[in-house]
Amino acid sequence: MELPFDSTSVASHFHLGAAGHGRAGRATESDPSQLIAHNAETAKLKARDAQVRAHEQAHVAAAGGLATGGPKFTFQRGPDGKFYAVGGEVNIDTSPVPGDAKATIRKAQTIRAAALAPANPSAQDRAVAAAATQMEAAARRELQQEQTERVQGVPATSTLFPPQFIDLRV
Repeated sequence: MELPFDSTSVASHFHLGAAGHGRAGRATESDPSQLIAHNAETAKLKARDAQVRAHEQAHVAAAGGLATGGPKFTFQRGPDGKFYAVGGEVNIDTSPVPGDAKATIRKAQTIRAAALAPANPSAQDRAVAAAATQMEAAARRELQQEQTERVQGVPATSTLFPPQFIDLRV
């Protein structure tokens, strides 16, 4: 799931650009303006790091067992030589439950909740939530079809989407 980012403090949205791989410069006591600039950039990176980590942790917490691992982060080196998270992603299993429309409905609801869990869902987060809503609607149609066919005595067949996985990125 993506998190909106401040392009002034991030080299690249998903991957480190050249600025993220450079040697960390050290401010000297003889150049107070450089020290102030380094401190300001470090403060921005620290804030971004906290925001990214909280965003991804919200996805993990809401996804529960659907998260296929912990968050993965993209880092940028700050002027202090430390690395700060500037992007991230959480992989979530978004495939329907084969042959079980009720379970697929519950799973779609969990996916949507996980996608929208952060305080500020990104465009990617909202797209995943919309896809989960579509998956839930398809499962509800499947369930209705099964119920109709059960009443009419005709066997139901699955019309759900094939299994799929989506990466949620910051």
